[in-house]
Amino acid sequence: MPSADATAAESEGARPRTWAGLIGSVRVGQAAITVMLAGIGSWRAVVDGVPLPWVVAIALVFLGWYAGGLLLGERTGDRALATAWLLGLTLIWFGAVAISPEYVWLAFALWLLAGFVLRMRWAVPLSILILVVAIAAPVLHHGATSYANVIGPLVGGVFALGISRGYLELVRDGQERRRLIASLVAAQEEMAALQDELARTQRASGANAERTRVSRDIHDTVAQSLSSIGMLSRSALEADAEADRVRALEQIGALAADGLADARRIVDDLMPAELDGTALGDALRRMLARLTAEAGIAATLHADEDLPALGLDVEVALLRTAQSALANVRAHSGATLVVATLADAGDAVRLDIVDDGRGFDPAALETPGSGGGYGLRAMRARLRELGGGLDVESAPGDGTALSAFVPLGGRR
Repeated sequence: MPSADATAAESEGARPRTWAGLIGSVRVGQAAITVMLAGIGSWRAVVDGVPLPWVVAIALVFLGWYAGGLLLGERTGDRALATAWLLGLTLIWFGAVAISPEYVWLAFALWLLAGFVLRMRWAVPLSILILVVAIAAPVLHHGATSYANVIGPLVGGVFALGISRGYLELVRDGQERRRLIASLVAAQEEMAALQDELARTQRASGANAERTRVSRDIHDTVAQSLSSIGMLSRSALEADAEADRVRALEQIGALAADGLADARRIVDDLMPAELDGTALGDALRRMLARLTAEAGIAATLHADEDLPALGLDVEVALLRTAQSALANVRAHSGATLVVATLADAGDAVRLDIVDDGRGFDPAALETPGSGGGYGLRAMRARLRELGGGLDVESAPGDGTALSAFVPLGGRR
């Protein structure tokens, strides 16, 4: 019934636990100890000469009050009621001890209850009062006592009170641990929701940026070509001289060719033709084969067979990097051999391109105002958008090693 403190702290704001709310096995064990001690005390009281009706009455009153408190505790957690119940049980025990000192055995059960039911600042004084009565009972009844009658209650009281408070401390720690776990789970769920929202925002932002770029490209190229074609066609229809009409038709043809080239360029930017229906490794092999066929440079590719699936943005970035690097090899390196490697580096995919050409000084080339290095800067910027990067190792006369990497699962 009675309410037990859920913490060993002295804070008035501490949230109490009810005695009935404790783990069932603890309550059953406490009740079993109380019944056993009442039985021992009653039996020794009968042996000591106390009339049997008195012994039965004491046992029934004590255990009945105890059981009533347990039953009522299933329905209420009122601290004042719990305190009153324990004080009433203590007064019954005082009466039992006044009849026979053998009932000091029940002091152990009272110490346990004091630790469970009361706050520490009240549990200690009550426990001391019970200890004083337990020590004084043999003296009052027999006029003498022994070390056992003093040391036994003292050790038993400290032990019982320590057990009850230690258990409540464990309960408090368990509750705090569960609260922290619940907080961590809630924080993880909130973080996951924020990450999903961030991913959706990034996708929307990327889509908007791509739509803006495409619309700008179409307006500046294809739309302008079509507008010019319309004006030229009207001028051709209005021209009187055959030469003017021929010249207008020639200009229309040139503009149409330029518009078609611009449209193909825009489509290529959206979906590289090299990746259409094929894997990145196959596209790289075809690029290297063209390099060999057109420039006479021996080229080989080593690609991991178990390379994980890559997103389109990662494949496009690596393909564009390879295109730019091979264009530099063809135009500037004077190389006779190129080796490309596409590998799974654990948490990233890596593309290495090594040639045996004349090499260069990367630091000098990428210095602002040097007039070069635009291709390297563009490659590095494209890879950084996906969380990756570009490493270049070269020296004059020592060839060039270019290494591009993108984290697996990287997103723009």
